[in-house]
Amino acid sequence: MFGWIIFVVFILLVFFVIGLYNTLIRLRRRCDNGWAQIDVQLKRRYDLIPNLVETAKGYMKHEREVLENVTKARQQAINASGVKDQAKAENLLTSTLRSLFAVVENYPELKANENMLAVQEELVSTENKISFARQHFNDCVMEYNTRTETVPANVIAGMFAFKGRDFFELEDTAQREAPKVDFS
Repeated sequence: MFGWIIFVVFILLVFFVIGLYNTLIRLRRRCDNGWAQIDVQLKRRYDLIPNLVETAKGYMKHEREVLENVTKARQQAINASGVKDQAKAENLLTSTLRSLFAVVENYPELKANENMLAVQEELVSTENKISFARQHFNDCVMEYNTRTETVPANVIAGMFAFKGRDFFELEDTAQREAPKVDFS
């Protein structure tokens, strides 16, 4: 009788460990999927940037450095690997795009160009999608990290080498601040 009780407790413990392990796998896969969604949107963004640069080239003959910086930042972002490197590269790319759009303001005929407007609109839409994908990814990472750090799942996570994930965070403090609005 006592042997059966130990056997049942052992079987329940095994099922409990399997359940926790499978939960950690599911959460890790959700993080991987979240990152893949970011990657899809970033690829879309990278595909739009050459169109933006080509459209601007004809008008901005004296702004070659700005266009080259955007192209270099795009290539760095494409070559980045890992969440931290990707976040750093994306912050640089966003900054250079911001510079490009600031320069575009000085060229009224470029600002009114249909191709430029279409590419800018598509880029803004893509930026919004990246933002949502980033939020989803960070939510998945938070859930995964919380699970791997809390008892009893942390024991299983340690036994099977589940490592914490990095958040995809903004480093540019200007992006964190609310925009200033002045109606005067």
